[in-house]
Amino acid sequence: MYALADCNNFFVSCERVFRPDLEGKPVVVLSGNDGCVVSRSNEAKALGIKMGEPLYQIKGLVEKEGIVCFSSNFSLYGDLSDRVMALIRRHTSRFKQYSIDECFFNIDHIPADQQKAFCEQLVKDIRRGVGIPVSIGIASSKTLAKVASKYAKKYPGYHGVCEIRTDEQRLKALSVFEIGDVWGIGRRAKAKLTSAGITTALQFTQRPASFARGLLHKPGLLTWQELNGQDVIDITQLPMKQSITTSRTFATAITSQTVLEEQIANFCAHCARQLRVRHSVAQQVYVYAHTSPFRTDIEQHYLSELVTLPVGTANTQELVSYALSAFRRAYRPNTLYKKAGVVLLKIIDENAVIPDLFDTKDRARDDRLQRVLDRIDDRHGKRSVILGTQLPSPTDSLSSSAQPIYKTEHKSPLYTTDLRDIFTVNV
Repeated sequence: MYALADCNNFFVSCERVFRPDLEGKPVVVLSGNDGCVVSRSNEAKALGIKMGEPLYQIKGLVEKEGIVCFSSNFSLYGDLSDRVMALIRRHTSRFKQYSIDECFFNIDHIPADQQKAFCEQLVKDIRRGVGIPVSIGIASSKTLAKVASKYAKKYPGYHGVCEIRTDEQRLKALSVFEIGDVWGIGRRAKAKLTSAGITTALQFTQRPASFARGLLHKPGLLTWQELNGQDVIDITQLPMKQSITTSRTFATAITSQTVLEEQIANFCAHCARQLRVRHSVAQQVYVYAHTSPFRTDIEQHYLSELVTLPVGTANTQELVSYALSAFRRAYRPNTLYKKAGVVLLKIIDENAVIPDLFDTKDRARDDRLQRVLDRIDDRHGKRSVILGTQLPSPTDSLSSSAQPIYKTEHKSPLYTTDLRDIFTVNV
């Protein structure tokens, strides 16, 4: 049996950990530069606020209903995610983190009649130990576990844990589960299934396997099998991300090459860290920056450079070096760049790297150094050790607090990753 743990309204829940006074109140977390809503509390959802809705469109509602807004605080969210995952990882040898707020884990080592109670206790332990509410779905396949977790999150009567163990439970759960909400069914697949008269997961499972394969090919067949209770997706071989991206829209347009290089280096370092967490390497680096498409008073410019690496790597120093070289080739002085980003492409497993006969790098040494730097970050906090190119220039006003690069008017403190923001309790 598998369990899928899903943190409820994760970004909002992270903000509430250090603001318990916000329990029961409408809360939203905003995207970069405080643009759009990316996380909502249940109370905010009840007010009709939609995911991705621009803040300026709900300003009136925010003021009327006293909705609390937070700027994205990814350092805090990442740290609390690590803590949740560490608690879960203690209890299983087969664990796979699927996203910042979700993970699959095997519970076959727990007697069948104790699995639900075990997961209920785990939900309590995570809430007590980290402060994050979690919902867990239990089933014989990963896709059914995802279905069960959605029911666990939706209905308080499940006390955070829903299991689909019998065929009767499976049929009942799938009969009212919308086909578009099934894991593995994307927008295009949903359109095809709807055209075929299929609106629920149960209707899909009642069609023959040949129908699933013919309409949606192999991925559709795997989803069909999983919904029918067959365990066919290996927990250790979940689809690898095809790319990893970090990008930001700046509060004010930037012309300084130094400041832009600092941002590119930070974006690339963040992507590289994600690669290593996934035990993967990238074979291409794509760097871009562009002016605001809404500015009709300036000449538009789109900087775009793709680099193919001689050997796939997850080493921060190497990836940053390639990214900055690409950026410098395409940078145009006196251009008002409003957004920039780094994308790592052609991602493969670290064990699938093909060495280059003419490679002159001492990769074993570089890997050892990278592991040491990662351990320092793990022990003392992220960005404890960074590259010189990630440092802001002391001579550039855009790198100082005088004119912040990002708009974060509602950002909470870095409670767990910066000693200056450590939580203080007065008694």
